[in-house]
Amino acid sequence: MTTVIAFILMFGLLVFVHEWGHLIFAKRAGMLAREFAIGFGPKIFAFTRNETLYTIRLLPIGGYVRVAGEDPEIVELKAGHHIGLEFNEAGKVNRIIVNNKSKHPHARVIEVERADLDHRLVIEGYEIDEEEKLFFEVDPKAMFVMDEKETQIAPYDRQFASKSVPQRAMQLFAGPMMNFVLAIVLFAILGFVQGVPSDRALLGEIQENSPADQSGLMAGDEIVAIDGETVGTWEEFTAIVQDSPEEALTFTIEREGSTEQIGVTPAAIESQDTEIGQVGVMRAFEDSFVKKLTFGFTQTYEWGTLILTNLGMLVTGQFSLDMLSGPVGIYDATDQVVQTGLTNFVMWTAILSVNLGIVNLLPLPALDGGRLIFVGLEGIRGKPIDPQKEGIVHFIGFALLMLLMLVVTWNDIQRLFL
Repeated sequence: MTTVIAFILMFGLLVFVHEWGHLIFAKRAGMLAREFAIGFGPKIFAFTRNETLYTIRLLPIGGYVRVAGEDPEIVELKAGHHIGLEFNEAGKVNRIIVNNKSKHPHARVIEVERADLDHRLVIEGYEIDEEEKLFFEVDPKAMFVMDEKETQIAPYDRQFASKSVPQRAMQLFAGPMMNFVLAIVLFAILGFVQGVPSDRALLGEIQENSPADQSGLMAGDEIVAIDGETVGTWEEFTAIVQDSPEEALTFTIEREGSTEQIGVTPAAIESQDTEIGQVGVMRAFEDSFVKKLTFGFTQTYEWGTLILTNLGMLVTGQFSLDMLSGPVGIYDATDQVVQTGLTNFVMWTAILSVNLGIVNLLPLPALDGGRLIFVGLEGIRGKPIDPQKEGIVHFIGFALLMLLMLVVTWNDIQRLFL
């Protein structure tokens, strides 16, 4: 149950922050954000506030902000339609009854001849069996009422396409940007709570009955050489140890101003179908205020670089699809991380936030990066790509992403349960 709660909180935070970025910059640009959703599929919970429907949906595979103009508008009034009109105190249409007009006895029923709800905001038509042509001004926040459900109209100046290239680009980039901001904040919190991991090969906690404990290594020891080879960083130290399972090594250490040599034989540990060496020591932490201030940025950069490197390996074939994880694999990894403590869970959340930000910026259709490509092309060409063609590209891209999600999830299930 602890893992389930932790996974829901982590998933909700990552998606909320990402979509909140999209939402805030959409509203700042004057776009009508119709829906802010966490998850896909059937609605579990929903409420409306300030023009936007907020929903939590069943399937934990992402989220979205639905902005007016990104998809075809919900209702199109055509000549010959019979509709009901209700008016506000200023005499403008504030409700357009599309069907079930009998449930709205006070609505004025007309036959539409022409309607412009994008620019002029007028409806032209005739009362039933009358010949006098009527003109009705429409309130910019008027509602369509279909099957007794209200949907706000979206004049062109509230639609995504009406905004400048920089405004649209910022609205798309804001989601990944907020994931990077979240990672920086979480890493910074870790830095101030537990200190900053030392760059040197400085030992922290020693695990009881581990090779390090049995050999006499102590917290505070600094490894300066192994088998005569100089060691300057923690990464160099761990690389040598991991490459030497069950091999006798001689550690040269500095302890309280003196130098000593201690023999250590790393234990052999199974990791991803291979054996690595492990001596049972934790990395020491430093209490440097300056490093704490910059820790969030440096860790976000380092993890971002590592993730990009792995993505590059995937493209070149050095990294297979079988090694990718979907929601099932992430849940299993979260289960393991939760058991190691809160600080590791916070770090895991920060790492996933960096990953989510980078993946969404990939130049693939349906992702933020793919949509940014189309906005960039519009900026270069001076005119937009045909919306229908762009929509087809994004639809195909989304379908392929869902297929990839199914493949990765199946791989997770095979690894964990079969």
